[in-house]
This record gives sequence, C-alpha cells and structure tokens, in this order.
Amino acid sequence: MSQDMTKHTRSKGPARDARKTGHSNTMARRESGPDRTPVGPKVNRSKEDRKGSPKAAGGNRYWLTGTHPVLAALANPERRINRLLATKNALETVLAAAEQRDITPELVERSEIERLTGPDEVHQGLAIDVFPLEPLALTDLPDAQQGHPILILDQVTDPRNVGAILRSAAVFGAVAVVVQDRHAPPETAVLAKAASGALETTPLVRVGNLARAMADIKQLGYWTVGLSGAAQETLSALPMDRPIALVLGAEGDGMRRLTEEACDKILKIAMRPNAVGSLNVSNAAAVALFAAVNSQPQKIED
Repeated sequence: MSQDMTKHTRSKGPARDARKTGHSNTMARRESGPDRTPVGPKVNRSKEDRKGSPKAAGGNRYWLTGTHPVLAALANPERRINRLLATKNALETVLAAAEQRDITPELVERSEIERLTGPDEVHQGLAIDVFPLEPLALTDLPDAQQGHPILILDQVTDPRNVGAILRSAAVFGAVAVVVQDRHAPPETAVLAKAASGALETTPLVRVGNLARAMADIKQLGYWTVGLSGAAQETLSALPMDRPIALVLGAEGDGMRRLTEEACDKILKIAMRPNAVGSLNVSNAAAVALFAAVNSQPQKIED
C-alpha cells in the first residue's frame, strides 16, 4: 500500500507529547459507482487497497464507527488512517476535521458501511479504517507533579470493560491506563467503540511485568492503591500527600497475590450494609477515580 504520510507533533499534554509521532495519509479514492461518489480529486489506489477490508492489507487495521469515535480519531495526529467513509447526511460532520488531516472522505451509501462493519453496527453514517496506535512506554509518562491519577489493570481481559475504563479515565483526567500485555485485550474495534474516543486521548500502556511497572510508577511519585472487597479501610483513607495509581483486578478473581503485595495500600469501595450484588470493574474504576481526584483537588492541574 502506498501512502503519502506526514509527521505530526502532539501538543495536548506532557504524557502525549512524549509519545511517538504518528502519521496521516492522503486518502486514496475509490472509483465512483452506484453506492460511492468521490468527494474531491480522484487518486489512484493500489489493488490491495481496493479490497476494502482492513484485514486485507494486514497490520491489524480495524473500522471505527460513529460520530464521536471518528472525530476523535481524526483529531489525534498519532492515529494513522487508511480510509474515511461518510454518507451524504453525515459528510458535513467530518469535512473540517478531514481537511485538517489532508484526508478526502469517500461518499457512500449506508449499505456500504454496513457491508464493511456489520449490519448491527451503530455507525451514524461514518466509518474510519485505522491502524492501531503506536505503543507508549512508562518512561514516556510525566512525573507526579500534575497530580493526575493512573489506573493499573491486573488481568482485566474483557475489551468492553477496558474500553469503559478508558472512557472513565479520560473523564477524570487520568495520565494513563496500564495493562500487562499478555493479560489484556488487543486494540480492536470492540475496545475502541467502548472507549468512545478515549483511546485517542488517554494512553493505554502495555507492559511485560506488572509488578516491575508498579515499582517504576512509584518512582514517578505515586502511591499504588489496590482495590479489594476484603480490605479493612475504604477509599476515604486514600493518601493525600501524593497522587494515586489505582490497581484493579479482574472481576471475581481480583488482583493476583504478587500484584496485591506490590501495592502500598489496599482499600475498598464503601457499600451499603447487606447490599445485593457488586460493581463490575469498570464501574469500580469510575468510583475509585472520582475518589482519587477529590482526595487532593488542590494538586490537580488542568
């Protein structure tokens, strides 16, 4: 596949500044037909490009659909983009953002998007074919001066849960979500859809050894606080003198022994006495993030 790539520099914060610079490409155009009308000048596409499916070209590309995920991907200069599809009604929504990336959208019928992404996909007339983001290392994260929390996930493997956690992390200004690579889902359309654009703004950091990563995070100036229903104290006992790195385990099993032992403190979410049921891990992450941010509001910088 031939691509006209242009390097970009991120300017949305120290964590993202240190990330590898990404690329954008001038979108190749599909030939016009009953379901497709070019928008802008026609550009020749390779035979491989015309196959349509991200899987055809390799590189683990996938389709993102919906207004918010598509606009978030276009706004992220580190996101490499292969194609952008829009229906007539949705085209105006993405024109300005696409122009900023020097991308020409393909005007298509809804049936074309559904053919590529599935008939049950809620796409709002927009689909974007993207490459996974370049990985970010722990050493690229800022130190604790800004006071923003970090989330550490121990064997949380459901992509929808990880996506929902990323979404909460973005809302509460978390520096990153850290996962152990072999015990976490890959970056896929399911995960990205659940994140609803948060994958573009909150780094998902993959590490080989979680205990070692926790030690490195402590060196950045964080307290590591694990969540466990068996803890004696609640989140009201969160330390206030340093920012917090919250550690959450898988639903049911919780944190592994070595992960729990690596935590500075183990706390629990206060529940009503005799409460029926429990929070899933993504809901627990949102509650814990709220507590972490509000435990030291004077230290948090925008």
